[in-house]
Order: sequence, then structure tokens, then C-alpha cells
Amino acid sequence: MWFSGAGIETGLEDIMKKVESHSQEKGMVFIGCDSQIIKSQCIFSTVICLHGAEGQTGGYYFYKREKLKRKSFPTMLTRLSKEVEKSITMGYEILEHYPDIDIEIHIDASSKKEQKTNQWADMLMGYAKGAGFKCKIKPDAWASNSIADKHSK
Repeated sequence: MWFSGAGIETGLEDIMKKVESHSQEKGMVFIGCDSQIIKSQCIFSTVICLHGAEGQTGGYYFYKREKLKRKSFPTMLTRLSKEVEKSITMGYEILEHYPDIDIEIHIDASSKKEQKTNQWADMLMGYAKGAGFKCKIKPDAWASNSIADKHSK
């Protein structure tokens, strides 16, 4: 189940129509995912963000939440890998309909050496790049770090 940034339930078909018109206006699609452990669950929030179209002020985004069992993600690396997998899968789904669209994946790993996620940043970026996507990590990964983070809590 997908929702608009305003919290209105929407279907993936409607999102795809918005993605198509957005790309026709030379806008980019940014995809990100974040997760939070809450009790016995791991909550993943995947976002599709539309920004940068000609004449566009601000942006639009859509999100979905998924609750999975915490025990399926015993380490931070397994969670981060699942986040990137979800972003790549969503990217492929969009490309299936619109093969020429400009997509960038945002990964919730940090470029800062003092951050725990830094140790996996290169590997996770390699995963996304190997799948054929441009990608960014924190602090430039606003789709995952800000928008998906907001909906994973």
C-alpha cells in the first residue's frame, strides 16, 4: 500500500503515471529506503521522490511501509543490504515501464569515517551501481536519510 507525502492512499499505477509525466518534464526520480527496529519488528519505509522537473517548485514523494520480523535482520549490515535491495527493486519496476527515466538511489550509509555505516558504504554503493543506478550516500542521500527515515518511525 502506497501513500502520498500528504498521507493519502494511492496505487502504484497512479504513482507510475506521475513518474511518467514528471520524466517528460525532465525531472529526476530519487528512491530511498530506511528501516527502524521497533520491538520484534523491523519497519522498512521505501520512498519514490520526484524533484527537478521544469517549472516545478519543491517536489513530490510517495512512500510505503513494510513490517518484517526483526530476527530476519540480526545485524545492521543485513538491514542496510535489504534497504538497498528494496530501492533497487523499486528502481527496476519503474525502469520496466519507463526505460529512459533518470533514477538515483539514495543509500542510508555515511561517508563520514566516524559513523558505523561508513564501513559498508563502498559495498552498498557497489551494489546499487552494479545494478545500473546512480547513487549517493549520506550526507547527500536525502531521500533515505530524511524522507524515508520520517516514515520508518
